[in-house]
Amino acid sequence: MAIIKRITATEVIVPAREGMIEGKGIDKPLHKLPSGAQAGWSIQFDQLPKLILKMELSNGIVGWGELYRDHNWNMVEDIITRILGMDVNSMSLQKLPFSFCREYDGFECAIWDAYSKCLDIRVVDLLGGPLRNKVKIGAWSSHRHLNEIGPLAKQFADLGYDCLKFKTDLEDDVEAWCKAISQSAPGMQVILDPNERWMHPGEVRKRADQLAPIGNVLCLEDPLPRWMLDEYALLRRYTSVPIVLHVSLPYILHGQKISDAIEALKRGAVDGFNFNCGLANFQRLDHIASAAGLPSWHGSEIDLGILEAMYVHSSAAAASCIWPGDIFGRLIREHDLLKVPLEIRPPYVMIPEGPGLGIEPDEEAMDHYSISKREFF
Repeated sequence: MAIIKRITATEVIVPAREGMIEGKGIDKPLHKLPSGAQAGWSIQFDQLPKLILKMELSNGIVGWGELYRDHNWNMVEDIITRILGMDVNSMSLQKLPFSFCREYDGFECAIWDAYSKCLDIRVVDLLGGPLRNKVKIGAWSSHRHLNEIGPLAKQFADLGYDCLKFKTDLEDDVEAWCKAISQSAPGMQVILDPNERWMHPGEVRKRADQLAPIGNVLCLEDPLPRWMLDEYALLRRYTSVPIVLHVSLPYILHGQKISDAIEALKRGAVDGFNFNCGLANFQRLDHIASAAGLPSWHGSEIDLGILEAMYVHSSAAAASCIWPGDIFGRLIREHDLLKVPLEIRPPYVMIPEGPGLGIEPDEEAMDHYSISKREFF
């Protein structure tokens, strides 16, 4: 028996290190969803709380989970009420006994960690075993001034990274950015992520014409509003720069769902995908992409170490997951809340060793960054 007997939920705020998000004087918050009555794009991501779950079983096993930022306490408590006293061995990992919500993946993380520890295997083994023992990852930045771009790219290249992802909007001179990168860090590829904010097909085509001859853009991610899939398809035929759709299942408020990937393939709209979701759903999405012969990578919300460990296990078991993943929270935030950080050998992160997620959270660090703690038993 492996009964869930206690869950401790620690709410933390872990800020980004100074200068690691955006250029000095730039103030462009990146949290895309509304938070309470505040509109989307109005709060910087590191100002929002995250929730760490410590799930203790009757057999002494502990499973760890991490929720996406800005959780709903009512939903958290309702899920805990449903699963306390349940035997994790009685659960179907493919469909846990509570409804899908933004909080689902954090609980899934803890349950899969505990379940695999009960079997003395790794989470990646529950996914069928690793296809690779290391996962490709990239570096990241939000908006920057032009004079910062070259030095930043060289800094990451010197660390061993060969891909750098930028958030961008219509105000950014991405042609000048990519030229600066080609000069300062030859061989460095670039992912440009407008988060739908290039707005109009003409704006995207103009930038694609500028970027294609430079030759270092790996892809454009969500250049247009996602409902414009027909325009995505036209754009894909227009330019040699690959076009990618971000399918983020935690964005329930935006209506994102697994079938978005199928619809994009039906319309011939994409050259690849960024998938962000939990373990079972990531495997479902990987099967869609790999069946279509398209690459993907694992997205993130610039998370802490527990979720990033989950992403590594998912990515290692995914045939399509060959483009650089968004596992760069440790680069950006003050702490990852792990005693021993994930082993990163740029441009790769290694699969953690040991049963479950293979990580040990740092409870002293959790207490340091904690703003509240609740126990349920």
